[in-house]
Amino acid sequence: MTAYETKTGGHGHDHGDGSGHSHGHKHGHGDHDIDWADMAPVLEQNAEVTAPVYRQVATWLRELRPAGAEPSLVVDAGSGPGVVTCLLAEAFPGAEVVAADPERALLDRAEARAARLGLGDRVRAHRAELPDGLGELPPADLIWAARSVHHVGDQVAALTALGERLAPGGALAVLEGGLPPRSLPRDIGMGRPGLQARLDAANEEWFTRMRGSLPGATEVTEDWAALLAAAGLRHVATRTFLLDLPAPLDERARAHAIATFERYRDLAAAEGPEELAADDVAVLDRLLDPEDPRGLHRRPDMFLLVAHTVHVAVKEG
Repeated sequence: MTAYETKTGGHGHDHGDGSGHSHGHKHGHGDHDIDWADMAPVLEQNAEVTAPVYRQVATWLRELRPAGAEPSLVVDAGSGPGVVTCLLAEAFPGAEVVAADPERALLDRAEARAARLGLGDRVRAHRAELPDGLGELPPADLIWAARSVHHVGDQVAALTALGERLAPGGALAVLEGGLPPRSLPRDIGMGRPGLQARLDAANEEWFTRMRGSLPGATEVTEDWAALLAAAGLRHVATRTFLLDLPAPLDERARAHAIATFERYRDLAAAEGPEELAADDVAVLDRLLDPEDPRGLHRRPDMFLLVAHTVHVAVKEG
């Protein structure tokens, strides 16, 4: 998994940010294109917007553990700037929590955040490619992987590699699936109604091409419980968490939503007109114009509604 794949997923995130807005926004990018020091504040902001969901997830993961079975080591695989890492540290106060990521600039951000929150004695950074670099750590009691597995050609192999990094009885929590975000009404007062549904359809096509271009790409039914079982783990639970931020959005959430539409526009430019019609591209341009009164920077009716699904499996003792 590359750093970009593990961190920008999707409202993905993640990832790091875990936002997961778009499957396709990672397609066609390489790590060499990204200045992670510049990107870090954006990733951090995205994860902070989604933090209410991550807090619910962390609480649920704690509830799933057997009574009295406190984890000693938790790994945030693809931590990005460490927002979720610190939330996991708060949820598991007796654990050492490792922010694992290939990018030093983002790990520096994670360490600084932990220090600001008084968690510096329990949160540490581990620079490594994922998932192989996790083998340098002791076996983990919990591994969190947000929207990263679907960026590996052989998803069962990726899950198997992560499962091998677990201690007996340890759990792997994978954020994959859910529902794409909504931020606008069906009829936005310009162009054809239903723009976001068409963006979803285009995004699925972009995502399919991305998956097909991955080294060792293997087609599988994306039944995550079955994929986890094929990786040698026992699926124990799946739950979906809703991020529901009504209109009007605050400045931070608005910026987060606008970034999603910017990624759609970038993809339309990079991939050509096959999936997105010219009139929809023109509407996207208007939506992204800060001076347009009906654009995303000024609309009072913008909201943020998205569902994040987490699948948990354990390694038998």
